[in-house]
Amino acid sequence: MIRLFLLLLALAGGVASAAAPAYAPVVPGRTLSFPADYGAHPDHRTEWWYVTGWLQGPDGKPLGFQVTFFRSRSGHDPANPSAFAPTQLIIGHAALSDPALGRLVHDQRSARAGFGLAFANTGDTDVKLDDWRMQREADGRYRVTVRSGELSYALTLAPTQAPMLQGARGYSQKGRVAGHASYYYSEPHLRVDGEVAYAGSGGKPVKVSGTAWLDHEWSSQVLDPEATGWDWTGINLDDGGALMAFRIRSKAGATLWAHAAVRDAAGRITQYGPDDVRFEPLARWTSPRTNATYPVAAQLVLGGTRWRLDALQPDQELDSRRSTGAVYWEGAVTLSRDGRPVGRGYLELTGYVAAMKL
Repeated sequence: MIRLFLLLLALAGGVASAAAPAYAPVVPGRTLSFPADYGAHPDHRTEWWYVTGWLQGPDGKPLGFQVTFFRSRSGHDPANPSAFAPTQLIIGHAALSDPALGRLVHDQRSARAGFGLAFANTGDTDVKLDDWRMQREADGRYRVTVRSGELSYALTLAPTQAPMLQGARGYSQKGRVAGHASYYYSEPHLRVDGEVAYAGSGGKPVKVSGTAWLDHEWSSQVLDPEATGWDWTGINLDDGGALMAFRIRSKAGATLWAHAAVRDAAGRITQYGPDDVRFEPLARWTSPRTNATYPVAAQLVLGGTRWRLDALQPDQELDSRRSTGAVYWEGAVTLSRDGRPVGRGYLELTGYVAAMKL
């Protein structure tokens, strides 16, 4: 969805100079082209590669994991020849959800692009931030490496399906104004293999396998100034299908815009417009750290169909004040329908600690 979009714009705007750049627009009708569009789009203001999924180790217990790389084009003069000019910013978030710990384990990094230490390359996915990296190989597999004191990943993500173009063939509307949009595709049902190390494993690498979801999105426009946050979910359905839904909330809690898409196992996509998407809270959790209250269980209504989202554990709040400045809830969830489990994925809830500052 719109992975911390407003916060990254604010961060980029804080590095401004006299000659502000002209950001590339997002317009309908553009055809996404692969593998080029797997790579970075440095003329646009904000971009992210966002991986979420469920893992299982030798003991069989479920783990949720998330890795996100952001690229933000700052307001710094693009004509500045200095190698130290912060024209592009690279930010990374990583998190792991283990109910045995009862909390989210996470880390974050940020740096200006340059000197081979941090970059987001064009042509294909290749994003690096010190010893964090996500790189797509010629056969379509992604290599994801994260090393930190809190957690470490060495994962391979192998595609099993074609990309799912969100919105109108990859043009994803984010509001009633045409310019409020992004280019957006997903890769559901990525097969995951590799190792993770964190407090729950005693700091030692353990072999894991599972399924993941990748979102890649880029844009240049801000949202409606009345927007305070959003709810988003991406679910790998057990029958091979995929479900994505989001809503953008106003400061009063109303839905400013919403959209959803369900792709069945045969590849047929059903789209749902703003009037056909509802997130209805069923259970809430209040953070002891921020006092924010999040709807960690919800009924997702798409047209005449009702689904239920339930969190793997209530405490999946992520504090990213050392990078994007945000505190938000982002965690593993199960999806059920008519009381039967039908899928697993992730739920993101932003704007519940405080309204977004543009």
